[in-house]
Amino acid sequence: MTIGYAAPGRINLIGEHTDYNRGLALPIALPNRTVASFEPDTTEQLVVRSDHAPEPVTIPPRTRPGEVTGWAAYVAGVVWALWEAGVAAPGGRLTITSDLPVGAGLASSAALECAVLGALLTAAGRDLDPLRRARLAQRAENGYVGAPTGLMDQLAALTGRAGHALLIDFDALTVHPVRFDPEAHGVALLVIDSHTRHRHADGGYADRRAACERAAADLGVASLRAVPDLAALARVADPDDARRARHVVTENQRVRDVVAALEDADFVAAGRILTEAHVSMRDDFATSTDHIDRIVDAAVDAGALGARMTGGGFGGCVVALVPVGRIAAVDAAVRAAVAHAGGPAPTVTRTHAAAGAGPHPPA
Repeated sequence: MTIGYAAPGRINLIGEHTDYNRGLALPIALPNRTVASFEPDTTEQLVVRSDHAPEPVTIPPRTRPGEVTGWAAYVAGVVWALWEAGVAAPGGRLTITSDLPVGAGLASSAALECAVLGALLTAAGRDLDPLRRARLAQRAENGYVGAPTGLMDQLAALTGRAGHALLIDFDALTVHPVRFDPEAHGVALLVIDSHTRHRHADGGYADRRAACERAAADLGVASLRAVPDLAALARVADPDDARRARHVVTENQRVRDVVAALEDADFVAAGRILTEAHVSMRDDFATSTDHIDRIVDAAVDAGALGARMTGGGFGGCVVALVPVGRIAAVDAAVRAAVAHAGGPAPTVTRTHAAAGAGPHPPA
């Protein structure tokens, strides 16, 4: 018997680098997804194949961090996290297929983790709630792969809802759906893949997280969520750490403001706040790039209501809210700006909020 389980990527509409600071975020699950097709057998080893890799990888049942590297480390991390949680991951043959681009800031790693986790739990006859699944997938990425990511990507993949964004409170660990259907109001959600790639295991992400932790320590609070106002940041010793903290504090308010705008179906206001969030990522958090900035500026100048880098930063994708009648103009302007600068041609895709992870016909 073959077990199929699928998990989506995500776009974060707003709320970047807030998850590990116990803040707020507003992602959506994407229609693009990763599918894990699992054929259990009587062995203990897991043989994994991917449509993105030429050779299979064998994962031993008691794998340890550092033993498996590359793309398969995310699969091995799930096996390891399950064993640590007292769940014996069954052996067998696992096939991974995906239409999510890797390294584009669309949470392809979380989609892989959550799809594999769903398939292995189904085979083991275990059912865990979404929060516990998210924590296990995060444990795989943090403890095995070595990427110090927060919990947003996994929660978005596991709790996604069609036609809705997800207001995630990482202090209370709650998820509330927020209606998100811009198409009903003549507005499209575009994802612009810059084709410049990032990796969470690289140092930039970890450096930003460490800066936030130092700022919280200077202020004597458990996390930046507890900072009462911007004036308090004057007590942060390092100016760069203070700027990183300022992004987080103001970003939490921007999440609240976008939710309020969406409740009123005010996509003009929502778009303006998205652009403000990009400026904060660029100037305070310093995770944008010239190439990404060029795409954001070109989109807004051509008529987008707002645009911002989405994901951890240092490359990846831009998300834009665009009146339907301006889609072609925005697409052309972005391509022209990138071509003029000699960058890789972007891919512009119209997308929407989709459902979260669940069983899937085997690939």
